[in-house]
Amino acid sequence: MSGPHPYADTVPVVLHEPDGAGPGAPLVFELCGPLDTPGAEAVAARLAQHHRTWSVSLDEGTGRHLVRLTPAGTGHATGVPDAPLTPDLLADLLAPPTADTVPVTGQQRDILLAAVSRQDSPGRHIEQLLWNWSGPLDTGLFTAAWQSVADREAVLRASFDWSAAPRLVLHERAAVEVVRHGSATVGWSELLRRDRTRGFALHRPGLLRLALLDGPPHPAQDGRAETRVLLSYHSALLDERGAHLLVREFYRAYLAGGSVPGGERRPDIRDHAVWLAGHDTAAAQEFWAAAAPPPGAAVSPGRPGGFTHQAGAGRIQRRLRPHQTARLRSWAALQGAGESSALHVVWALLLYRAAGVRGPAPVSFGVHFSGRDLTLRDAAATPGLLGSVLPMTVTVDPAAPVEDLLRQVRDAALDLTAYAWVPGDRVGEWSGRDDAVRLTDTLVRFDSRPRIPQALLAELAAQDIEVDVPRSVSGDTSLPVTLAAQHDDSDVLLLTAVYDRAELSDADASQTLSQCVQLLRRLSDSQGAGRTVEQVLALLESSGAPRAARHAPAVRGAAVEVLRPGEPRADVICLVTVPGVPPGAYEALVRAHEGPERVVSLSFASFASFASFEGPGGPADPLPPALRELVGGGRRLVLCGCGPAGRVAYGIGRGTPVRSAAATTVVMTGTGGAEASARALARGLRSARARSG
Repeated sequence: MSGPHPYADTVPVVLHEPDGAGPGAPLVFELCGPLDTPGAEAVAARLAQHHRTWSVSLDEGTGRHLVRLTPAGTGHATGVPDAPLTPDLLADLLAPPTADTVPVTGQQRDILLAAVSRQDSPGRHIEQLLWNWSGPLDTGLFTAAWQSVADREAVLRASFDWSAAPRLVLHERAAVEVVRHGSATVGWSELLRRDRTRGFALHRPGLLRLALLDGPPHPAQDGRAETRVLLSYHSALLDERGAHLLVREFYRAYLAGGSVPGGERRPDIRDHAVWLAGHDTAAAQEFWAAAAPPPGAAVSPGRPGGFTHQAGAGRIQRRLRPHQTARLRSWAALQGAGESSALHVVWALLLYRAAGVRGPAPVSFGVHFSGRDLTLRDAAATPGLLGSVLPMTVTVDPAAPVEDLLRQVRDAALDLTAYAWVPGDRVGEWSGRDDAVRLTDTLVRFDSRPRIPQALLAELAAQDIEVDVPRSVSGDTSLPVTLAAQHDDSDVLLLTAVYDRAELSDADASQTLSQCVQLLRRLSDSQGAGRTVEQVLALLESSGAPRAARHAPAVRGAAVEVLRPGEPRADVICLVTVPGVPPGAYEALVRAHEGPERVVSLSFASFASFASFEGPGGPADPLPPALRELVGGGRRLVLCGCGPAGRVAYGIGRGTPVRSAAATTVVMTGTGGAEASARALARGLRSARARSG
């Protein structure tokens, strides 16, 4: 576990010269920056422990921290290997020296990559729980109780590192922020909006915070004060069930005087990572080779339409009445299924209708699996993201009874449950669906939040405290539509649609959810037994099909821009830009860097762009002509990459087109904020300049 250290908040930087060593030499990486010998030794030890296919040595005889990598068991005479370093090895090179890291889960990876590629929208992917607290509330005790939970739960002391390979970085301590507001200082709606747009810095621990808003004494409750509680967290860290588990743990700490009895929870996210690493993927690969959405499956929530002329995330809700919820539950139970399967049936019908096809057709949408039924011990009580979002594919036949479709989605969900640990991107890889950026356009999530035990509520009541069940406010969606279902306090089915207004207008989203509720109500009608799919869809004849904007295909290729002309025969500094590079880092570097070099940027507009650029032997294509024209005549090319761009810079640097053009140096940094990343790059550039004489 990482502890206090002078360079704990410093962004690591590594320098590499892919063509600087002759044949037969090992790969050499210089650890730059304010790093002492114990720190360099910690990095070398981590590499040796995690990557046993390499022989690792540390050379400090030149006054520099040089890490040498040689294929294990071959000696130095074999030379530089043909295969590039793995992302995991590069991530270990770029992680803080004493950091304890674990790989992210499949769902975490998807959310993290979506979040860091849209860092211009800090409110995206922020989830909130809100509830009422009636009675006395001691702010100091409240804060101490939450801090005790964080000290016990590794997930609350975690931050993210997305350099080379996405990781969770575990810290020894992370402070939980609690801010209390008076009723006259801010309104409740404004507090929710302000806290959401504030977002989180994902590279720092403390990805959960709380705000308290005092209300006036309530006349109906003998003048008792009521406080509104707002808990905000990043969706890459926790799911709703995990957040509820932490709230329950907090109550126990509050009642115990501000401290959770016992030490750290085990098992936790570290044990989950070990459990995942030991999983044999052969059965999963075989399953997804056949079960992944086929090309042409109906996935869109609407028929092709034009631009919506809207932006941001929208959120609407609808609910069934109590008797409708009870009837829907009974109808599904008679077929050996649950309410979630009934919702999947209706969603499949809406996607089929939006496709405008005739006859049987495959339909695909994402389904969220919490992973709480994994064979990992005590998984049900472990906060974190243990599951994933997986595509469900069923065949909708208009001539078949709707009960057949219900049993089909039920069986499909049971099949998917065994693979809740599979990352979404692996599904596309194992199915060979390289033609699609995303396999589905919608996600259906059925939340089952744990109840607060009655004994715990009684203990709170004994201290004159009453609390209600926390309500969830979803933040954003990476897809056109995310449909979340849950039961409210009166056990009524509540549906919340969060949608991308650039792809689905407010009117079309409202129409989609209204049609969903209409079908759910009618499915359980006593007269509906034996109805065909076509007959059920006929219930929507009087309303049109919603429209969805066509989303543009991912932009591929790279763009070159000269940021500073430099002197005529000076070296060229190339700043590699990909999604996830800290916004403002390169601008800060250009402003602060002094030197004769020409500075250019090489930008990749999407993950698909630079992912396809790298092949197993380096870049699949030569450099853009505009950049190749800038290099030559003995100029050195210095490729700089912040965070995830470091891996791309390394791949370019070891490519044959660059190597034949000029001497090349690669400067790679870990993940950090804009100013810290710029300072790290500056350290690497100073070291590169010193080495070139």
